Amino acid sequence: MGSEAEEKAKKSETSGIATAYLVLYNVVLCAGWLSIGAISVRHYVQTKSIEGLYDNIELPLKVFQTAAVLEIFHCAVGIVRSSAFLTGMQVFSRVFIVWGVTHSVLEVQDEPSVALYVICWTITEIIRYAFYTFGLLNQLPYILTWLRYTLFIVLYPCGVIGELWTTYNALPHVQRTGLYSVSLPNDYNISFDFYKILIIWMFLYIPFFPRLFSHMLHQRRKVIGGQGGKKTN
Repeated sequence: MGSEAEEKAKKSETSGIATAYLVLYNVVLCAGWLSIGAISVRHYVQTKSIEGLYDNIELPLKVFQTAAVLEIFHCAVGIVRSSAFLTGMQVFSRVFIVWGVTHSVLEVQDEPSVALYVICWTITEIIRYAFYTFGLLNQLPYILTWLRYTLFIVLYPCGVIGELWTTYNALPHVQRTGLYSVSLPNDYNISFDFYKILIIWMFLYIPFFPRLFSHMLHQRRKVIGGQGGKKTN
């Protein structure tokens, strides 16, 4: 009896610590994306242009998008009930677009495609992290649930268009400069063509985007359709 009570107490304590950590994580990430949104709006109001936008948001964009890698860990260890595979696909694709494409190819940073995916990501993430935070606190308003499971219908495809468009814009610059590519012959007898990797990367959206989008549609039917309870992750 004593050991069972102790076990329950330990599980309750662990659950409390995990919840507190997740609340803190989601609050910080929500604040981070709010800052990206605020900087973006201020830049456009002051300049009436998207030129120079990336320079202004570069640091917080890199920090808060890269921090999302922790979400794969959250899924893997079980403190969040989501698929580590699906989460990993989405997080890795965004991190790659930020670091592998936009950071690496200076010529694309002022392209409208970057502004497009930044706008879509920012709105999506502010809503998503606010949704998680209030859900964990059992104070989730319906409007956040509705926004979380409705706006993605437009924002998700538009964000993907921005990502693919940015990658497409980077192709000629990567091909011309040989960025990150390694040609034969060399001492290690290996070759690597970053240009081809980007093309393959673009084609990978064909099988993966429908799967991720259909997953969200399924979640919407369960949550908004009233077929399941509220979810916080």
